[in-house]
Amino acid sequence: MTVAGIVAEYNPFHLGHAFHLARTRERLGLDSAAVCVMSGHWVQRGDCAAVDKWTRAGLALAGGADLVLELSTPWAMASAEAFARGAVGLLAATGVVDVLSFGSEDGNLSPLQTAATALDAPDYPQKLKAALDRGLSFPAARQEAAGCDCLSAPNNNLGVEYLRALNALGSTIIPMTVERRGAGHDSEAHLDGFASASHIRSLLRDGRTAEAAPFLPGGSLEALGTPASLTWAERAILARLRTMREDDWAALPDSGEAEGLPARLVRAAREACTLDAFYTLAKTKRYTHARLRRLAVGAFLGLKKEDRLPAVPYVRVLGLNKRGQGLLKQMKKSCSLPVLTKPAQARDLDGPARRLFEAEARYTDLYGLCFPTPRPCGLEYTTSPIFSVSAAGGQRSQRPQ
Repeated sequence: MTVAGIVAEYNPFHLGHAFHLARTRERLGLDSAAVCVMSGHWVQRGDCAAVDKWTRAGLALAGGADLVLELSTPWAMASAEAFARGAVGLLAATGVVDVLSFGSEDGNLSPLQTAATALDAPDYPQKLKAALDRGLSFPAARQEAAGCDCLSAPNNNLGVEYLRALNALGSTIIPMTVERRGAGHDSEAHLDGFASASHIRSLLRDGRTAEAAPFLPGGSLEALGTPASLTWAERAILARLRTMREDDWAALPDSGEAEGLPARLVRAAREACTLDAFYTLAKTKRYTHARLRRLAVGAFLGLKKEDRLPAVPYVRVLGLNKRGQGLLKQMKKSCSLPVLTKPAQARDLDGPARRLFEAEARYTDLYGLCFPTPRPCGLEYTTSPIFSVSAAGGQRSQRPQ
């Protein structure tokens, strides 16, 4: 049995994700298995996930995944490079993954591999600095320095980082890419029956569930419930930003300390009365909105540079089916990291791994403020993984109330 590894946010799980899983199985064999590394409650764009991680894991199992593992917040809410290094590192650590399958705009591995080689070339940092010094935005400077047009597309860009991560790890996992179908990233268009996750989130948060339904697998709306939004936690976030000093901003991952960004963020936080105003005041060509959102939310969560270790120190199971149970049995022999299948096992962790789990529990407590009616603290310690009764889906929901 071939085992595919997939990195995703499933925020929320939609028909495009189901297509990717199905096409992966078509290419690898219908008896293949899928291990998904999924972001938890905080995601790469510097936002709260619209749906809690256990519900999203359950929907992924219903859509074709067999085992869902969590990518912890310090890596999930990070640049593409750190995001990919954390996620691919987890897949490699399991010892059961044979193939890394990811979506891309090109659907062709060759130009992505060329770009990965260019980004790891010795002269790349110098070329990047020269492009940034000319006033280009970071994405534009990165594309110019690498000399690869494929980096202009977001899924291509992330795929390149997966390839770089495999190379950096010296992993034997074989990469494959599936052409992405339908609307582009962040697009509001509807193409071939698919919509982007960002558009679906927007519809759900606006209460336009009937418009979102055609882009979601059957039965999803009932499971999704009321979506989370930073709107409900905005004043709490602003309160934290107004107390931040330059050294507080400098302590965050990707803080831009060497670029003088902390001083700019202090000024923006003192003037802004909304998060959008904060992003506008802090924005320059060099700093993308996504990076500024990650810094703001990271400040709210209390993230520190040292929280992002060289690698994720444990494997946290969010959901599984019977085939996933079989993979877990294999992982008892093959996995190079502690595997947590229930919250109580966190007590056996020590050092950085224990501190990370305790921090993740705090991040989940703060996620509970992102709903019209706040959720209680402690869910990280009381919520068990979702179990699906069959490899074909039909999960028993253990969604926290």
